[in-house]
Amino acid sequence: MTDFTLRKDADGVAIIEWDVPEKSMNVLSLDGLAELDGHLDAALADDAVKGIVITSAKPDFAGGMDLNVIAKMKESAGDDPARGLFDGIMQMHAILRKIERGGMDDKNKGGKPVAAALPGTALGIGLEIPLACHRVFAADNPKAKIGLPEIMVGIFPGAGGTTRLVRKMGAMAASPFLLEGKLSDPKKAKMAGLIDEVADDPVAAAKEWILSEPKFVKPWDEKGYKIPGGAPYHPAGFMTFVGASAMVNGKTKGVYPAAKALLSAVYEGALVPFDTALKVEARWFTNVLMNPSSAAMIRSLFINKEALEKGANRPEAPDQKVKKVGVLGAGMMGAGITLVSALAGIEVVLIDQKQEAADKGKAYTADYMDKGIKRKKATEEKKAATLSLITATTEYAALEGCDLIIEAVFEDPKIKAEVTVKVEAVIGDDCIFASNTSTLPITQLAKASSRPEQFIGIHFFSPVEKMMLVEIIKGKQTGDRAVAKALDYVRQIRKTPIVVNDARFFYANRCIIPYINEGMRMVKEGVSPVLIENAAKMVGMPLGPLQLVDETSIDLGAKIARATRAAMGDAYPDGEVDEVIFWMEAEGRLGRKTKAGFYDYDATGKRQGLSETVKAQYPQAVDQPDLTEVQHRLLFAQVLEAVRALEEGVLEDIREGDVGAILGWGFAPWSGGPFSWLDMIGAPYAAERCDQLAEAHGARFACPDLLREMAAKGQSFYKRFGPAARAA
Repeated sequence: MTDFTLRKDADGVAIIEWDVPEKSMNVLSLDGLAELDGHLDAALADDAVKGIVITSAKPDFAGGMDLNVIAKMKESAGDDPARGLFDGIMQMHAILRKIERGGMDDKNKGGKPVAAALPGTALGIGLEIPLACHRVFAADNPKAKIGLPEIMVGIFPGAGGTTRLVRKMGAMAASPFLLEGKLSDPKKAKMAGLIDEVADDPVAAAKEWILSEPKFVKPWDEKGYKIPGGAPYHPAGFMTFVGASAMVNGKTKGVYPAAKALLSAVYEGALVPFDTALKVEARWFTNVLMNPSSAAMIRSLFINKEALEKGANRPEAPDQKVKKVGVLGAGMMGAGITLVSALAGIEVVLIDQKQEAADKGKAYTADYMDKGIKRKKATEEKKAATLSLITATTEYAALEGCDLIIEAVFEDPKIKAEVTVKVEAVIGDDCIFASNTSTLPITQLAKASSRPEQFIGIHFFSPVEKMMLVEIIKGKQTGDRAVAKALDYVRQIRKTPIVVNDARFFYANRCIIPYINEGMRMVKEGVSPVLIENAAKMVGMPLGPLQLVDETSIDLGAKIARATRAAMGDAYPDGEVDEVIFWMEAEGRLGRKTKAGFYDYDATGKRQGLSETVKAQYPQAVDQPDLTEVQHRLLFAQVLEAVRALEEGVLEDIREGDVGAILGWGFAPWSGGPFSWLDMIGAPYAAERCDQLAEAHGARFACPDLLREMAAKGQSFYKRFGPAARAA
């Protein structure tokens, strides 16, 4: 089997076609790269060939690099993995440089033009190869995405994409595509300068261009070339790089190594000739790949995420694709669930007690589609088709024919039980019933059902349409078909599932609540709120714990605290936190929604800064803890709950623990998730740090037995519990 094939047309144009067998999307492997190199040599050496078109036989051009290639480069280098990576990257640079030079001599004479013809999506290496070509043609395909998203998984474009894009567009214009991973459709990509032309038939357009005998030397290979916008020591360029450095550090707080390395590669590369710049890029790319953060991010945000989305933990069961879903409750959650279901082409019955409320829930989809139409992401026809799938009603009889029910009513066991009984009187025997609850145990809720094996939890995060994670909770009697149904549904709505066993707060909330509580504990202790919030952000959390409380609302925290205290009795550990919560509640400082919480807000709800009222109630201590101490309290509060969840069998797969943490509540993505972070710092150090924190701050930091055992044995979570260990 071959990934690339070469054919020579009668008009003298060689077509190199990419078509990886048994893959829906092309990805580049080492074998494929060698084939491409061989075909380039053959076409360039053939006097009958006037030029080359590189294209794809699939609807899309390429989805990127096979990330296992990086692992192979490391392994093949033995005791010197950095050398293996650098040499492998430089081999890629040599092949792409061969495309770029097209057989020209050092005086830019001779050679053959090389064009790229993109039928659809071109991402990562799928754009870096075209950037090395002399002209890039893309099909007029509005669904295609073109860009360099590597920064999103902890690396940066390291096959020349960084160097070429900056030289093509200038550092300022290239920054959204490099530092933010911005993706564009073909027309926007042309306007931005990522590609050169949009054509109905990109292969035909590319051939026509080649046969026109064009000038094809890249600007940076000609004398007198200057980087658009100015090099670093040019007055304009100097301001660009100063601003870029400030922007990167402002956004990343210094915890994402790829962003800093990318900026260094751009800055240093802009000071030297092109071929030297490629070496600079390769060195910084190697630096990032050797950093444990990038390996952890690639594993969690690419490999593990993709495995879970493809059903890595799906039980054996026939296809459970959802045809008709009933959504009970048209509030914010129910409206969001309705929206994502209808967008996936699923028929939806949306029920509420009052028709007005049901109609309002359906209108949420209409409003969403209207916003999409304004941004030219949707059409009136798409809006009409989506709304036609939604029936808003008060009649339970409309649920007949549903194969999945998702209950999203108030977090009250009595109300949920009443709804369950009413629904089961109408639905068919095979219908699966799911409760969208964030805290109530599924096993208890299932007692209201006459068929608990078909009862399951599907916990969405708010706002449903934006949050990628869905937590699926198995009750004690939940059967395999219910799990398969939930997983197949989540796949239909294009979100990432994790499956956990039933326990108080499940997985996500049991980890995030201690983070919030630790922040409030520190406020009561007199730790500066500014230190708490910035310490959290500087360790990679998207929101500090105090801002997160404001966003989710204090009254919700108070409700959870009262319910948890009632359930746990004397074992309840958070009395000190309750003092803060209940004072805030009594003061009416419920968060953003009341325009008063740990932060103050203006009339529009915009944050104005941390509240002086709160600081007056809880005066700051003269002696403040150091930054690392605060950060470790916030991180260990979360990761120890993740370990306990694994220890207790709530989590069955550490991949779900890591992916769920990043997608569910934004746990320090640079770390790859709680288990990846513990592997990064090592179990022995983690256990020692637990002992220090427990002695200083209390038993909540006590080292779990599992972590203590792993520390004694020198084990890591991924070697003990990862996919390879599970398969053994």
